[in-house]
Amino acid sequence: MKRRTALKALGFGIGGAVVLTSGGYGVYYAAAKQDTVGEIAFDKALSIPPPAESKTSTSGTRVFTLGIRSGRTRFKAGATTRTWGVNGTYLGPTIRARRGEQVEFAVRNGLDQDTSLHWHGMHLPAAMDGGPHQVVPAGETWRPRWTIDQPAATLWYHPHVHGSTADHMYRGLGGLFIVDDEDTEASKLPSEYGVDDLPMIVQDRAFDGDNQFEERVPLGGALGVIGEEVLVNGTIGPYVDVTTRLVRLRLLNGSNARLYNFGFSDDRTFSLVATDGGLLAEPWNAERLYLSPGERAEIVVAFKPGERVELRSYPSEYGGTLGRIEGFDDRLDICQFRAAAALSDGAEIPAALGVAPDLAGEKVARERSFVLASDQINGRSMAMDRIDFGVREGTVEVWDVVNDNGFLHNFHVHDVQFQVLTVDGGKPEPHLRGWKDTVLLAQGKHYRLAMRFRGHTDPNTPYMYHCHLLQHEDNGMMGQFVVLGEGEKAGVVPRTHHHSVRP
Repeated sequence: MKRRTALKALGFGIGGAVVLTSGGYGVYYAAAKQDTVGEIAFDKALSIPPPAESKTSTSGTRVFTLGIRSGRTRFKAGATTRTWGVNGTYLGPTIRARRGEQVEFAVRNGLDQDTSLHWHGMHLPAAMDGGPHQVVPAGETWRPRWTIDQPAATLWYHPHVHGSTADHMYRGLGGLFIVDDEDTEASKLPSEYGVDDLPMIVQDRAFDGDNQFEERVPLGGALGVIGEEVLVNGTIGPYVDVTTRLVRLRLLNGSNARLYNFGFSDDRTFSLVATDGGLLAEPWNAERLYLSPGERAEIVVAFKPGERVELRSYPSEYGGTLGRIEGFDDRLDICQFRAAAALSDGAEIPAALGVAPDLAGEKVARERSFVLASDQINGRSMAMDRIDFGVREGTVEVWDVVNDNGFLHNFHVHDVQFQVLTVDGGKPEPHLRGWKDTVLLAQGKHYRLAMRFRGHTDPNTPYMYHCHLLQHEDNGMMGQFVVLGEGEKAGVVPRTHHHSVRP
């Protein structure tokens, strides 16, 4: 019995004010654990987001046109689902650019309400960041431009409208943004997009009886909507026909709230080769990998001819007392891989990959502490017109971050990739030793994050730091900082602060 079915059987709807007797709640709690192993048909080929098209201007700038619009998408038999998408009806194309390139975007908002696109993980000027201060009004076009200035990595884009991010993301806005550079292009890692280099945007969704997205939070839930269907690139029950021995999966937890504990159905070992900010110094072999909302990882998996195996999410240790209601006890089949009878074998996993983060020995200009609790950071809710602090360009800071209220949180910082120095005073686990922009916060543990702020000074236009469980962000678990040049002081955020122009 599924979560929503359990409540309906008890005579209650989802999301309203309800009171259950201890027996009724017991029935609901018992039904809250989901297990889809053996129940997924895997009857649809995995959809691969198309590469975003671009044109080169006379100045050499690569120009992408992204149209945000509403539509209807068929996810399952029966009625189509009302959705939003970018250059389509659900999700968007994969943007790809090389380090050193200047890029420009014409982001056209074809909705009947304001929205935005934030370039998650990107180092860029604050005015181009696409955060809550760069809203694109309905019917208008925003034209951000910047030069790609960071190592190769799997980044992504998604809406970031203050108070509405969860809703806009849930309806379907988002996509991958892959940065390439000479080092990764010269490596022998799997690299043929859509063949042995697969984008995998993993999301959960809840559907009502008419196949529309159910956006209300479950009874007792504190994280946001926890869906019972898992989509990969918008596909329910996908399979992949594998034609190569090694396959690279670019995993993105694109869910609003669900935590995934990725592994394979036969518990095979895979190689983690990259995290949020790019390649690790060396591969790390593992059987499980946690990704919280907003986090990315690149893993390489080896297959044998003729075999079938499923990518799965396993139960989590982070749930706490009400973890079952939030999906922490769930076991979910996500995607099936079907290896051909003969597999090509041209790629490999190098013993040395990238450059390890190197901020541990740097002079620290400032240390700051951040406590996440009760939809607030350091006891304050987000205010659009308040700059919480300024950081000095060219310096390294260390931020001590702790989750202090018993529910799941993570921590995302705009503009920078950070190094996890320690977790509760100890050396971070291997999957946290690469560059990160989003980190899962285990309850009560202190995460010391080192980051260097370089370039792009602006005393009046802030970047964000926040929990990336989107309902928490919308409820106020977010703050703002500015990057200051020599002699500058934090300024004032203009009342109207977007960069849209009439079409």
